[in-house]
Parts: sequence; structure tokens; C-alpha cells
Amino acid sequence: MTAPPWSEPLWSEPLSSATLHEAAGRTGALPSAIKAVSPVFRIWGPALPVRCPPGDNLWIHRAIYAAAPGEILVVDVGGGYEFGYWGEILTCAAMARKLGGLVIDGGVRDLDRLVELGLPVFARTACIRGTVKDLAGAGAVGEPIVVGDVVVRRGDLVVGDTDGVVVVEQSQVVKAVEAGRQRDENEAEIMRRLEGGATTLDLFGLS
Repeated sequence: MTAPPWSEPLWSEPLSSATLHEAAGRTGALPSAIKAVSPVFRIWGPALPVRCPPGDNLWIHRAIYAAAPGEILVVDVGGGYEFGYWGEILTCAAMARKLGGLVIDGGVRDLDRLVELGLPVFARTACIRGTVKDLAGAGAVGEPIVVGDVVVRRGDLVVGDTDGVVVVEQSQVVKAVEAGRQRDENEAEIMRRLEGGATTLDLFGLS
């Protein structure tokens, strides 16, 4: 089986979310409100989209056991931001299943424990308000979702760091990573020239 495009060697030196966003044609940036729970958290891996009814986290429970090791849950909560959909228990469950992390356009809680446990979690907000688990609630695991203006499909590449989260369509990953590496090399050269006395006005043709 062919290795997925987010595996080694492409990810031997992971790119930043900002670099990958720019390299992918300034696409894929999730809403800036979605931030890492801890500044040390980083994610890179394949997406598993999850759609939940507002205030209901049953489909997240289901997704943990539908996910393959390394997959990152990317969760749409239908605009119901002010609930704590995820906490210490779900983190422990996800770690036992060897998942790659969580990106949720909604709230999480138990932040101190999430940081201690170490599974990368990116969320819109912290919220203590509890959720329900409606067995008849309309949700989905593995179907495309929309977060902000970004369509997220299973297998798309998810990259997150302290700057934010970007999602790259699976078919575009190799091209975007290669372009991102070239971009990093170009920026390193620009910084060397700045240290040598050049100006940004000259280097970017802004004079």
C-alpha cells in the first residue's frame, strides 16, 4: 500500500500552518478563533470529519471508535459553540485508540488536564456547559463537513500549531508540501540578506 502523503519523509521536518496555507494557494485556513489549547500542541495528519447537532457530543464518542490510529477528528457542531463537547474522558478514550488529536469548531473543558495528558486539542473556546447524547440526533462520521469556508473530507491533511489550523485537500498535499519547503528556503535566504543590510523594500520590490 502506498504511504499516505502526510507520512515520512514528507513530514520529517513539518511545515508551519502559515507556510502550508500560503503554499496551498492561500486556501484551507480554518477560522482564526480555533486555537491550540496549549502552545506546545502541534498536529499533522489525516482528517476524520465529524458532524454533531448543537449541544450533543454523541457523534464524537462514535467517531473515536470509527477512527483509524493517527486520524485527527475535525468536528463541526452546527454553530452550537457554547458547550463543552470534549474533556478529560474523551481525551483518554482517544489516546487509548491512538488518535492524532482533535480540531473542534466549538468548546472543550478540563483544560488543565488536557494539557497534562498531551493529546493535541484545538478548539474555538473553553466552555463548561454540558452536552447531551441523543441517540436519535442527526450527525455523521466520515462525511464532508464545512468549517468556516473550508470543506473538510476524510483523508485531507490537517496541520495545526500556535498560529492556527489549515486543511489541505488530499490530492494537493504533495504539491503543497513541496511548494512550502521551497517557500521556507526562500524566506531563509531573505532573512540572511536582511541580516547583511538589505531592506524589505528592496527585496520585495516596494521602493
